[in-house]
Amino acid sequence: MRTASATAERGPLETRLPGAASGSYAGRAPRPAVSVVIPCYGYGRYLPQAVASVLAQTYDDWELLVVDDGSPDDTAAVAESLIARHPGRRIRLLRQANAGVSAARNAGIAASTGRYVLPLDADDVIAPTMLEKTVAVLEGDPDIAIASTDVSAFTDDKDLPPQVLALPAYDPRLLLRRLIMFYCSLYRREVWEAVGGYDEEMRAGEDWDFWIACAERGFSAHHLHEPLFGARNKDDGLHVEAAENDLAVRARIVANHPRMFKPVTRAWAQAVLGREAPDCHDDARVPDDILTRAADMDQFLRAVLSLQRTARLQHRHIQRLEAALAQRDGRPADATVTVDAVGGPVDAVAGPGPVG
Repeated sequence: MRTASATAERGPLETRLPGAASGSYAGRAPRPAVSVVIPCYGYGRYLPQAVASVLAQTYDDWELLVVDDGSPDDTAAVAESLIARHPGRRIRLLRQANAGVSAARNAGIAASTGRYVLPLDADDVIAPTMLEKTVAVLEGDPDIAIASTDVSAFTDDKDLPPQVLALPAYDPRLLLRRLIMFYCSLYRREVWEAVGGYDEEMRAGEDWDFWIACAERGFSAHHLHEPLFGARNKDDGLHVEAAENDLAVRARIVANHPRMFKPVTRAWAQAVLGREAPDCHDDARVPDDILTRAADMDQFLRAVLSLQRTARLQHRHIQRLEAALAQRDGRPADATVTVDAVGGPVDAVAGPGPVG
């Protein structure tokens, strides 16, 4: 099911190194501490911002691998342009036929060399101190295998402030109930090797499945209560889709890690995956612990959407006030006026550095 060992041979896979003018770093530079792996499918327009956030790191012992997962857009050309513009940086482009985010991550990690791995999606960003602070956690305690952080959710509307989502301290029991670690967390390479990579059969929830696999093997994590990861909310319905598919994703996770769940939960998961009971999603058929987890996820998604709706309403109100003040003072309607927003959304704070 987990095919990490085979991803290096997955084809067609093409590796692009910096050109002759800049020189390839393969075989010349020492092994980097961190490998940042960015899968990209159809997000070439966002890729420069993701790469820029890596280039802005205060910790510079890293390599960056962009995996073009058969993108229908200009992802490869954008990546090659970024490589050419930064010849002194260890940036590579890998190209493969479309196989999904799990396969793309596995391929990038298999081709990387760093002691630590940081997955980063092409439409997201990291704060300038992300690597510095998470590397310090792993190097400071050999018993910690994963370093996670809070998240700053932002949109393409630059006038809207990002919304900080604070996550709880790491607890493997809580991890079984809900996702408490975002995919963009730094971990030791041996973690990925021991787990066998991301499950390439999962097109959703693969990160949660991966973290549970880590907990199942005894790997521990430490959570930094700082929003060092910036997740772009494109308002494209993914939250709704995630909520609708939540029970099916949970069933797959239960089936992947049966030792972590009760017999009744395992039986329910098999029914869902085997479609043996058409009403297995009804409350009467879903185990209590699964319902609790689904309720937790629903509450989390509702909180995210509510924060962003509030931020949008606040921004529109400020715009109306600015227009009214401009009209009163006889200035152009688009003139800039500073207006203090009173009663803004809870936890609506600016993210660090480029986040948001």
